[in-house]
Amino acid sequence: MSAAELDPLALDGQADDAGFRAALRAWLASRYARFIAAWQGEPDPASLDFRQAWEDTLCAEGWSGMGWPRAYGGRELSLQRQAIFHEEHARCGAPLGVNLIGHGILAPTLLHFGSEAQRQRFLPGILSNRDVWCQGYSEPGAGSDLAAVRTRAQAAPGGYLLNGHKIWTSFADRAAWCFVLARTDAQSQRHRGLSFLLVDLRQPGVRVEPIRQLTGEAEFCEVFFENVHVPADCLLGDEGQGWKIAMAAASFERGTYFIPRLVRFAQELDQVRALALRADASGQARADDAAVRHRWARLAADSHVLALKSRRALQAAQRGDPPGPEGSSTKVHWSEAHQRLLELGLDLLGPDACLAGGSAGREEQGLMRAYLWSRAETILAGTSEIQRNIIGEQILGLPKG
Repeated sequence: MSAAELDPLALDGQADDAGFRAALRAWLASRYARFIAAWQGEPDPASLDFRQAWEDTLCAEGWSGMGWPRAYGGRELSLQRQAIFHEEHARCGAPLGVNLIGHGILAPTLLHFGSEAQRQRFLPGILSNRDVWCQGYSEPGAGSDLAAVRTRAQAAPGGYLLNGHKIWTSFADRAAWCFVLARTDAQSQRHRGLSFLLVDLRQPGVRVEPIRQLTGEAEFCEVFFENVHVPADCLLGDEGQGWKIAMAAASFERGTYFIPRLVRFAQELDQVRALALRADASGQARADDAAVRHRWARLAADSHVLALKSRRALQAAQRGDPPGPEGSSTKVHWSEAHQRLLELGLDLLGPDACLAGGSAGREEQGLMRAYLWSRAETILAGTSEIQRNIIGEQILGLPKG
């Protein structure tokens, strides 16, 4: 039987990581090709419907809960093999899913902090991808400054009444549930008095408003809570423990988070190189320009250094080291280098970039969409300014001020 025909669970039996990678690569190539062939209409990896359907397929085939204990339906794969999966999945051209927050953040948080009843209740829906989750952190006036949240959860019979306004909530319009950081102590300040609540978005009092983006999509949303009842058994951990849980949740993806993004960076770097080498009608190529070669060389160095940083983070996670400020360095480096890469791509496309929504080829459309989306990358998950503060204070030892 060829690797492409294997049951995905059989891949776990590969004796070494190289064999696991080779078998997984063959399986992904075959399965993704069959998924595309069966897709009704034009396959579009940028489409949220396409992304969610492919993610549903992966979960149905057993590629969820890879690091979970078997008692909860997981596969107990090593962090190294999880990293191999993310790398090969990106390399085959398949898109990221829409339940990344459920699989990558909430599930390990439940496993670490949740009660047994909460694990039994919520983990099956994540494993099957039946329940999409979103993250209720950022608020107007409290984006990167997470400790400034003002959403309130007031004690009420049987639980809490939740009132507040969250923003930049990815996939909230597709999510069934949201984990919300809210202030349960009305007199508290900053990170004290916050609690971590699991909120059903399908109940009265919840209003979700998608935010249209430059790309035409509405992946981000505003979420309004007005006297929303949150049962007491939907408090994760203890009351007032929200900041601790939120900080721990942020660390769970650190070993694998950047892997698919860096694979895509390298693929786009090759695309841009091909554009630079392409000759025009007069036989000239933009790569003949020393300035273009210099910009591309700098980006090639960025790609290599980012890969090394990712490997270092993975090794630290494998050792069990606590997360440190080094992640801020990687985030700033990746987001700003990715913007420079796509700016070079658009410079090389010239006027053709303006046709991205019409008669342009798939390559031009993909680069233009990526360029527009990348405008958010220096803002999401902590702005570059916030990340530089962390680097300055915690790595360079500079005074706060």
